[in-house]
Amino acid sequence: MPVKLVHPENVNRVEVHHQVAVAQGSRIIHLAGQVSWDTEGNLVGHDDVAAQAEKCFLNVAAALDAVDATMADLAKVTVYVVDLDEQKAGQIVEGRDRAAAALGVELQQPSTWIGVTALAAPGYLVEVDAVAVLP
Repeated sequence: MPVKLVHPENVNRVEVHHQVAVAQGSRIIHLAGQVSWDTEGNLVGHDDVAAQAEKCFLNVAAALDAVDATMADLAKVTVYVVDLDEQKAGQIVEGRDRAAAALGVELQQPSTWIGVTALAAPGYLVEVDAVAVLP
């Protein structure tokens, strides 16, 4: 595994993700933002932040699989949330954790969450982009 996740001693420990990822490898994978659409382009989880987050992370996994990578290869995740607030933050964690359970992995890579006013298409509440590293 080319990515080692770290909780530094002198930085606030956040339980939902690690603060640092040390990545060593020769292939860097940059994913486009993944929204909660199915393979036909239909919105999954209308008005449901947790369902949309879950589908976004499942789509990240599918995109990584297409290049022979896994969620364990993730070095950094960015989550964009329409009108981010504390309640939606909890729903993002819920959706992420459901995706992790479905995939049989732990998703605690360093992440940044950004509140936005809108995403590219009406109805989308969450978008996730990511960077992975392969040996």
